[in-house]
Amino acid sequence: MSDVRHVLVLPDRGAAEEAAEQLRDRFGVAEEPQLVRDALAGEDDAEDAQWLVVVEDAQGRLDAGRLDAFAAEWDGWREAP
Repeated sequence: MSDVRHVLVLPDRGAAEEAAEQLRDRFGVAEEPQLVRDALAGEDDAEDAQWLVVVEDAQGRLDAGRLDAFAAEWDGWREAP
């Protein structure tokens, strides 16, 4: 088993919640993805926050290219390790 973690960066909470729900159906993700609010440096306004969807992939079976395309559906991206 490997210790692989994918981080999808999405523009808002709604997009992050929707993406997290769809990860199960589209990718067969068994473990609940973690949602994390990531405030931009120096910004106090909640509108200036990105949301991270953290997906554990212990078996290393998720395809990075497919995750890139998936995140792009919400104007987001996958952080490269």
